[in-house]
Amino acid sequence: MSDAILRPRRSVLYMPGANERALEKAKSLPADALILDLEDAVAPDAKADARMRVAAAAASGEYGYREVAIRVNGPGTAWHADDLRAAAEAGPDAVVVPKVDSAETVWEVERALEAAGAPDHTALWAMVETPRAMLDARAVAAAGERLTVLVMGTNDLAKELHAEHVPGRAPLLTGLSLALLAARESGKVILDGVYNDVKNPEGFEAECVQGRQFGFDGKTLIHPSQVEPCNRVFAPSAEQVARSRKIIDAFDEATRAGRGVVTVDGRLIENLHVEDARRILAFDEALAGRG
Repeated sequence: MSDAILRPRRSVLYMPGANERALEKAKSLPADALILDLEDAVAPDAKADARMRVAAAAASGEYGYREVAIRVNGPGTAWHADDLRAAAEAGPDAVVVPKVDSAETVWEVERALEAAGAPDHTALWAMVETPRAMLDARAVAAAGERLTVLVMGTNDLAKELHAEHVPGRAPLLTGLSLALLAARESGKVILDGVYNDVKNPEGFEAECVQGRQFGFDGKTLIHPSQVEPCNRVFAPSAEQVARSRKIIDAFDEATRAGRGVVTVDGRLIENLHVEDARRILAFDEALAGRG
């Protein structure tokens, strides 16, 4: 199993790049990953200052175990090229690019990062948030050498679809499913979109549970209060860990004894269940390794 898949990304918090206090506070938050934002969270006249501040923060090495990504302004904007150059020089864990709706865009961004001297460890995270991106998600997910993560842009997708934000997200389920299928086929990580109502913790947790049940690796967040419940929902429960160990032990014992049929608590166990159990335990170990 690849390191990219095993690295915890349960909670991925957007932090406004123009807000120095927010960037400092992020050093103490229990988020698995941070997206230092140069796009939506920054006014046009503050873009240049935010770019310098975010680049310095990403290069500081002061965020501990947290994965640090920089979200640049999208292709076609006046700030995109300068953002990419600054991000490449800062060398964060990843560069997040909005409005990626084709394989060509992935390749163009990768060429720009290479030309700007981005280190090998700087990955590309592609935001998929348009109807075209949903319909071409398979090509997007399979493109590029640096691309490791797809990020759902559910707010923009809803806008493009003229859809309403409703509990259960029925208008978005087709797009979510297409992107998830593309990510899994290509072995990429995929993050669910944001939940907008920070004063509705019950609704937020329900959407986290939905995202976990769908198979997303984690969720992007807009407020620090969302981090801890998101971490809890997307982490294996104690019951899941115990059952996974039980499945592996039973399978290994049956293999040694030459038995072809394995059951745990009355349920038939096959290789696919063992693989899933090993994935759960590996992820649990990755979380425990943070100390």
